[in-house]
Amino acid sequence: MPAKSRLLFGAAIFLASFLLFLSEPMAAKQLLPIFGGSAAVWMTCLVFFQVTLLAGYLYAHAITRGPPTQRQSTLHIALLTLAAAGAILWSTGTVHLHLSPANPVTAIFVALTLSIGLPFLMLASTSPLLQVWLARQEQNPVRFRLFALSNFASLLALLAYPTLIEPYLSLSHQRAIWAAGVLLFALITAAIAWQTRLSPSPTTDNEQRTTLSATLLRTKLLWFLLPMAAAMQLSAITAHLTSNIAAIPLLWIIPLAVYLLTFILAFQFPQVAAWRNNLMGLLAVMVAGVCFMLFHADRLFPISIAIFFCLVEAFLACLFLNSELYALRPARTSESTLFYLTIAAGGATGSFLVGIAAPLVFSGNYDLALTFLATALLAVAVVWDTGWRQRLLWAAGSAALVFLVFALHTAYHRQTLLATRNFYSSLRVRQSVTSEGDPIRTLLNGSIQHGTQIFTPALMRVPTTYYSPNSGAGLTLLNCCAGRTRSIGIIGLGSGTLAAYGKPGDTIRFYELNPAVLPIAQNLFVYLKQSTAHITFVEGDARASLTAEPPQNFDVLVIDAFSGDAVPLHLLTVEAIAVYRRHLAPGGILAFHVSNQYVYLEPEIAALAASAHLQARHISNPNDDRTGALEADWILVTGNTAFLDQPSIAVRAEAVRSIANVYAWTDNYSSLLPLVHWSTMQR
Repeated sequence: MPAKSRLLFGAAIFLASFLLFLSEPMAAKQLLPIFGGSAAVWMTCLVFFQVTLLAGYLYAHAITRGPPTQRQSTLHIALLTLAAAGAILWSTGTVHLHLSPANPVTAIFVALTLSIGLPFLMLASTSPLLQVWLARQEQNPVRFRLFALSNFASLLALLAYPTLIEPYLSLSHQRAIWAAGVLLFALITAAIAWQTRLSPSPTTDNEQRTTLSATLLRTKLLWFLLPMAAAMQLSAITAHLTSNIAAIPLLWIIPLAVYLLTFILAFQFPQVAAWRNNLMGLLAVMVAGVCFMLFHADRLFPISIAIFFCLVEAFLACLFLNSELYALRPARTSESTLFYLTIAAGGATGSFLVGIAAPLVFSGNYDLALTFLATALLAVAVVWDTGWRQRLLWAAGSAALVFLVFALHTAYHRQTLLATRNFYSSLRVRQSVTSEGDPIRTLLNGSIQHGTQIFTPALMRVPTTYYSPNSGAGLTLLNCCAGRTRSIGIIGLGSGTLAAYGKPGDTIRFYELNPAVLPIAQNLFVYLKQSTAHITFVEGDARASLTAEPPQNFDVLVIDAFSGDAVPLHLLTVEAIAVYRRHLAPGGILAFHVSNQYVYLEPEIAALAASAHLQARHISNPNDDRTGALEADWILVTGNTAFLDQPSIAVRAEAVRSIANVYAWTDNYSSLLPLVHWSTMQR
């Protein structure tokens, strides 16, 4: 076969994989605002991508059954044409999505299907399909190293997105460039399809030279289980990082890049299999380290250390699983697409178990522990014939992980009045006592406090945690309106702590995305019941709700909508500020809660305030164990200089700090990378 023709195959596979993984963060980022910036958006997108990858591999498997015909090539060219047209429509904004977040999983699947479904499917089918076509032309076995080339292109796209694409290109420009790439891919692949339309099928003699019998059923089962465990590793680690830091492409991409890197190493360098014992020993150490952090979630660890341990564990686990998978690859060309199809089925199942099934089945978050257990059990299966030492190590490790799952369940439910989990978060209400012996209830999202109430007559009405009278929110609500009745908007309900500032005649309107939060605030805390203000509630994403409402004339609008410590970026853009200002009364104040372990939001709020020609002040307060107050950082944004000049505000307020190369975010542009703190501590 001419070298130029072989180069064309390689170029098509490389381009398809590059565009495939470039589309993932772009499409998911576009959906984040619709679903409140929730980290679960990416997890659901990940399941969609894995399922569509399976559909693409299924298409490749089906179209290569039987001898090649001109009809097969014509069908493929027609689908490529439709895919290119779909990519162009998406890039131009012709496809408008009006989706209700009431059923987020279904809505995300519908949105992705309508926007990038067919282009993604055709891109996904390319690698296994072209490998078979190339093998037919050359009358040789499938070149499995092309799978490594495919994964290298995917890895390159993932690395380029947060470093070269997202910081410099708006989302609309990203989509336009991607559509142009899909068009080029369609032209190249259509030429290959036409060129290979009458290629001969592999001869029986060639099949017999490569193997004497079909692959065993046990091996085919491992084709499914090994990638399933690897996808569980990817999904569980990604969910852990994004739910506790921010739902941003950077933290979606790093675990996915690690996952792809292991495919490249396993399929390009077969000698990795010779490192099995050392690899498994290191994996056992890293699993133990991450399990230690899971079991001591109340301790502080530097976030860089936590991320390092999680990513190294995922790397070692996926490298082990994928090297075992490569060792079991089929020798028969006719089984190659079945091999890829089974890998995709395992990947889709693993991501589904973590991304969709786990929140429905479990009230707590046991995803990582169960993923480690699945990996350990598979390790027992693949090393069973290698000797008693490895067998004993991983059998003991599996038993220890079973114990860890039950220990986490016991710890999670200790002193717990309620535990619930849904698409948006994992919530629980813990009841304990203070150092003085007073009963106290705390609402937790993971390990992050979202409200506390001390149940004594003297302290029951006192705002606690981040909302004490000395906090930025407390000082604003106590000094904003010179004794008159107030209209207050609050984005983020939590335990309803800010309702404690309500007085007769005041109106307080809470906006809450997570439907599980309101029943908790109403039934397990009494801030809402004790408040003398008139309180109303709006369910759903706050920005979408405010956009649809008539002006509310808020004297104060509090923006406190964190999930764990994650940041919903769509609430911090120029367009969002414009929506907030439409709802403010003259002289109204925006109070942003920016306490965060990992992200330094102050410079971004400063840039937003400057773009809106408003003033911004930073107010922080210390811990106070006696009243339950926690250290908190607030940024007040307003054009009301009289309010900022009040002695009670001026004495506490500081000028906000800026950082070079941090610009006001828009709906079309945002980059969190310059604001991430890698040395801060993780609960």
